[in-house]
Amino acid sequence: MTTTGPDGADGTSGTGGASGTSGAQPPKAKPTLAARIAARTGGGTMRVFLVLVGLFWLMPTIGLLLSSLRSPADISASGWWEVFTQPAQLTAENYSRLLQNDTITRSLLSTILITVPSTVLVVVIGSLAGYAFAWMDFPGRDWWFLAVVALLVVPVQVALVPVSKLFGEIGIFETTAGVVVFHVAFGLPFAIFLLRNFFAEIPRELLEAARLDGAGEIRLFTRVVLPLGAPAIASLGIFQFLWVWNDMLVALIFADSESPPITVALQQQVRQFGNNIDVLAPGAFVSMVIPLVVFFAFQRQFVSGVMAGAVK
Repeated sequence: MTTTGPDGADGTSGTGGASGTSGAQPPKAKPTLAARIAARTGGGTMRVFLVLVGLFWLMPTIGLLLSSLRSPADISASGWWEVFTQPAQLTAENYSRLLQNDTITRSLLSTILITVPSTVLVVVIGSLAGYAFAWMDFPGRDWWFLAVVALLVVPVQVALVPVSKLFGEIGIFETTAGVVVFHVAFGLPFAIFLLRNFFAEIPRELLEAARLDGAGEIRLFTRVVLPLGAPAIASLGIFQFLWVWNDMLVALIFADSESPPITVALQQQVRQFGNNIDVLAPGAFVSMVIPLVVFFAFQRQFVSGVMAGAVK
């Protein structure tokens, strides 16, 4: 017998429909192998694996550090891993000898004199040009920017011979100034391209509000654009510093042969004295530590710049 509720609905059919709906649940799909692997990537096993991978990549650096703290006799007799069983082998004598090596100390000073101006000039000029290409109107702006982008594909090796002749004619070949000019010239296209794209993402309303308050272009650049673009500028500075500091090709051709950068000086040590690892190991480690210090000092700005660029 069928009953009817106050609202006129069929009670029997309603009850049966409700029970049928609640019981007909679709079966859960079995997760795929890729899904199970992805779900486990955040677990402790993956963290341990990543730590082991990091230690594996750091092993050459650790070996270089321990070799730089061993005497030449110990280096010739056994591998650097013997330090873990014989810690008495560790000594700072190699670094004391390194500081007394006039070639290495002059090369470190020469490297600083090349790297710092090259980095500062690229950052300053690239910031000004990036702001101009992003927010200033002038004839041929887009065509000039396309020319800058086209310069990104020009390899350094193509310019070595003609630039060498040009520097020889104007008297800056084999000088610190010549190396700085070369690094600045080849660093600017990437700097302008990077900063222009970053500055172009700044809201136009913010700049227009600053102009309404009476800010000129210089004040607008220093008070608004530079603070907002600090992460990208810091990332550019780190990239430029690392590239110039670790460069050997340009320094080998354009630098002064009497006071070459550290990369060339270490290469000359190998060529002249062969197997003097007691000088090469601490020199190479010092050459590697300084860029690492710069990177970790600006690590927060570097990560902010990379993440901002990824979001934009």
